[in-house]
Amino acid sequence: MPETVAEKVIAVIAKSKRIPANSITLDSKFEELHIDSLDGLNLFFDLEEAFDVAIPDDRAKAMRTVREVVEGLEQLLTMKGAPGAASSTQPQ
Repeated sequence: MPETVAEKVIAVIAKSKRIPANSITLDSKFEELHIDSLDGLNLFFDLEEAFDVAIPDDRAKAMRTVREVVEGLEQLLTMKGAPGAASSTQPQ
């Protein structure tokens, strides 16, 4: 059974921070999860690899909760699946 984007994001965060996935919710803030700027950088690399997408730096910097990451990835995945989306550089 395929994972949802949210489940996969939570799994990546849990693995990255070595914490139980059930301790992470969509409303969890990076600060609460003790994700600092270096952790965030590594986390976004892991997420890019897990979802096979490129997360623009400006978007990554704006993401501060699990929900924002999930919503951002869902948008990127939707754009990736759209015809011509790979060459799209529209600001978000």
